[in-house]
Amino acid sequence: MADSVKFWFDPSCPWAWMTSRWVGEVAALRGFDVEWKVMSLAVLNEDQDVSEEYREFFPRALKYTRLVQAAQELHGQQTVKALYDALGARIHPGGSSNPDEVIPAALAEVGLPVAFAALADSEQYDVQMRASHFDGMERVGQDVGTPVISVNDVAFFGPVVSPAPTGDQALALWDGVVAVAGCEGFFEMKRTRTRGPVFAAE
Repeated sequence: MADSVKFWFDPSCPWAWMTSRWVGEVAALRGFDVEWKVMSLAVLNEDQDVSEEYREFFPRALKYTRLVQAAQELHGQQTVKALYDALGARIHPGGSSNPDEVIPAALAEVGLPVAFAALADSEQYDVQMRASHFDGMERVGQDVGTPVISVNDVAFFGPVVSPAPTGDQALALWDGVVAVAGCEGFFEMKRTRTRGPVFAAE
């Protein structure tokens, strides 16, 4: 039986981006589907004491999250993944921090109209976006961020990897995640990061 997998991401998070590349590769190799769901770093931290520099990032991040949630509501899962791929490739390996450039180019790539960009600044689907966010957070607790992955209804923060593993290494890591998901009492494994995001050429 194929694994049941859900993946929560904020499109602006480079760590979620790399983990999503790994999950996507494993899904293709192992033949299972992934339910792609948004969470929001802006919502996660809206009542937290964070630096002003970090808080200035939230409005831009919220644009992307709202846009992807709108895609979910209006066009479904297939468009969610395609739009995440198009946005993320420009934000992360592409290095763009300007949503006014990223969003129109991503919409054009996935075949959505230019007018769809207005939903990045709209609260129209905020109820659904927040529901998706809290669905993920309630599975793992409020002291984590993104990515969150659920494997066979057991959710974890992470794995955080840099760079994203590929091929046999990707499959080996996946098998490890499935193994710990099958251990009812497993909660946490962590070490300090010694490198930043390393993006593959895309």
